[in-house]
Amino acid sequence: MSKKDSLVSLKLLIFHFHATNTIIISFLPLYLKYKGLTGTEIGWVLAIGPFASIISQPFWGYLSDKYKTVKRMLIISVIGMLLASIIFFQMNHLVAILLFGAIFYFFSSPVGALSDSLAQRRANDLGISFGTIRMWGSVGFAFSSLIVGEILAKLGVQYMVWPYVIIGTVLLLISFTIQDVKADSSPVQLNDIKKLMTNKSFIFFLIFMMFISIGHRANDSFMGIYITELGGNEGLVGLAWFIGVISEAFVFAFAGFWFRKFHPISFIVFATVLYSLRWFIYGTATSPMLIISLQALHGLTFGIFYLAAFDYVTRIIPKLLQSTGHLIFYSVLFGVSGIIGSMGGGFLMEHFCGQSLYITMGFLALIGAVCFSGFHFGIHRKREKSIEKS
Repeated sequence: MSKKDSLVSLKLLIFHFHATNTIIISFLPLYLKYKGLTGTEIGWVLAIGPFASIISQPFWGYLSDKYKTVKRMLIISVIGMLLASIIFFQMNHLVAILLFGAIFYFFSSPVGALSDSLAQRRANDLGISFGTIRMWGSVGFAFSSLIVGEILAKLGVQYMVWPYVIIGTVLLLISFTIQDVKADSSPVQLNDIKKLMTNKSFIFFLIFMMFISIGHRANDSFMGIYITELGGNEGLVGLAWFIGVISEAFVFAFAGFWFRKFHPISFIVFATVLYSLRWFIYGTATSPMLIISLQALHGLTFGIFYLAAFDYVTRIIPKLLQSTGHLIFYSVLFGVSGIIGSMGGGFLMEHFCGQSLYITMGFLALIGAVCFSGFHFGIHRKREKSIEKS
């Protein structure tokens, strides 16, 4: 397979995975509400996914590094994801939903991280921007949110299993066509993982990142319910996601022109300040149209934050442990933060209101901006001291 053909397969893989992910992120909360679950119960179910990812993502990342293959881990994960989804969507009682939801997320959560890890390596090999590959995930998310949103607005959210399984089957077929990573001859040992987890820069970065990612994940889980709370429907939820991820796709697509001009932490600070402003404005909304129009800020918040964070993590982890490091990063960004965001967000939505949730998210992002500013200052101070010693 030529490099060009392998890149097309990888872009199609990322496109179709995020097209399936759209359905879960955008419409699962509404589906669970249709099933009769309360706000707190919905929070529990949505927290199961991040909880499963904390276990599954490092697990699949370690296996990927140990056996020197991303492709085989992707294929196994997608097969498990499809089979588990069919059972998961048939469940009606909370305990059964939680149980099969955990199994479903165990297989589905590593797919995005593994495909992004593969994309980062392929981008480095070809000397191109990671964003030009990753943007196809945003495009897939955008078109799926718009099209599936309109379908579900007409047919009903109870039919969301069908578009999920159809797109997921196409994803599985594509996964067999991608080109695997080149194997490194050095075997990965458990001691290597210990070294990674004692990397102070890596650990502090993950802790500070949670102030931003908790709010981001809470928005993923509850924006759809918030829009319906303000008088919107499934179609408007789909439109909101479409606008958000199209703006994200533009940020990814043009990353090669702007991304290398400053240190990645500088971009993170900018994104966190904008996150805070975005959530505070959402918290004052009285119409779903305000939320929808401001979704254009999604690209300037998550798009910039994700590219910069992924790049920084790639810089500070050993090449031998790229998959493991990337999936630990993912397990915090979408796992630990997802548990807190889903459960905390569910509590605030049920006992207070959506506005209280977004105001809280605004303050969290503001704390994150302060933490990353201090982190960035510490990096420069350390660099200056090393220059003086030399």
